[in-house]
Amino acid sequence: MTHATDTRPLVVHGARALSGRVQVPGDKSISHRSLIFGGLAIGETVITGLLEGEDVINTAKAMRAMGADVTKEGAVWVVRGRGTGGLTQPPEAIDFGNSGTGVRLMMGVIAGHPISVSVTGDASLSRRPMGRVLTPLQSMGLEIDPTGAATLPLTLKGSSELIPVEYELPVASAQVKSAVLLAGLMTRGTTTVIEPVATRDHTERMLTFFGADISVTESTHGAGRRISLTGPAELRGQPVRVPGDPSSAAFLAAAAVIVEGSDILIENVLTNPSRIGFYTTLQEMGADLSFENAREAGGEPVADIRVRASALRGIKVPADRAPSMIDEYPVLAAVAAFAEGETRMEGLRELRVKESDRLAATSDGLTRNGVENRIDGDDLIVRGSPQPHGGGTVETQLDHRIAMAFAVLGLGTERPITIDDTAPIATSFPQFLDLFGGLGANFDLKEPAA
Repeated sequence: MTHATDTRPLVVHGARALSGRVQVPGDKSISHRSLIFGGLAIGETVITGLLEGEDVINTAKAMRAMGADVTKEGAVWVVRGRGTGGLTQPPEAIDFGNSGTGVRLMMGVIAGHPISVSVTGDASLSRRPMGRVLTPLQSMGLEIDPTGAATLPLTLKGSSELIPVEYELPVASAQVKSAVLLAGLMTRGTTTVIEPVATRDHTERMLTFFGADISVTESTHGAGRRISLTGPAELRGQPVRVPGDPSSAAFLAAAAVIVEGSDILIENVLTNPSRIGFYTTLQEMGADLSFENAREAGGEPVADIRVRASALRGIKVPADRAPSMIDEYPVLAAVAAFAEGETRMEGLRELRVKESDRLAATSDGLTRNGVENRIDGDDLIVRGSPQPHGGGTVETQLDHRIAMAFAVLGLGTERPITIDDTAPIATSFPQFLDLFGGLGANFDLKEPAA
């Protein structure tokens, strides 16, 4: 994706009450995994509700380039897999665009195949560190060129003779865990990942759903887990219904909380315990937020989320909550701008290595719009007010979540906020502007800048 020629600025005006029922696009994490597991399975995987953002589409293209039959039939995606170890050499380099999840998970897939694959991405992805994924995969037998490189572009050479490992994550990361487990699918023996803090568990749930021999043991002395997978595994295609993405729903929930008089229902949202830290935090801040019609779909819990405008108070958000809401901190900072007192978000080091340095970008956007804040080590402290001033221009740095977080902030500020580029939003939430417009938001999208 090229942003140099298609920059889309946005001016956000204060909104009247937001109201209505809405469904957000499918969960991005589950969408990536359903395509990958479908491609590694025997038989047919039928996927409904797939997120059709650019990140996920790039994963679909990658699976297709490596020999899986991936087609869209109406609103349904069908993947006819090649079995574990059955993918083939792609004819050219695979471009993952802006997708860190896609490229990191696929590194685990490539590791277990005797093929050589060049991987690349856009300018933002090419700055993001890959070493934390490559290190355990290299210990299993993956080779990389250039040797020692930790950023894209890279050429990866996999093997049909990977060595099983027991790997303890130095930093909690669902992406690293998932990449190692994916490689373990094609390894003879037991591959084990030990995580110090429990992270999102979609990979474990979906591997079980597809028939892998996997076990999860909770730590007896902390919050971590031990995940063991016996390979080589034989996966069987399954029907997958992708629930609504809680990270996308977070922007709608945040807007409803801060815009006076709002009352919205967000339907069919994933409520996996490893993903709802943001909603727990809103409730602790005093938000009128509830989960309704709780149920299960495809091995994952889902519910409808009811959110009403609320008076908020600042709180301390503990560092151990970060794995369950790491993508939601920018929009939480926007919410904190309206909360009485001080909100301290602890342990945000991981934000520095996202699509942008999200910690710095969030702080800068708040400052530009008159919101008192400071960074203290890896913590972000925001002091709220009943109605922040606004009036600034936010530099998104090609980061979709920064763009969306400050669009939410602008719905409640005294003066309009300008977002310098909304084009990156298409990577994860292409319906963002339309859904908000349907609820009553006042967005003024400018023509693309040459």
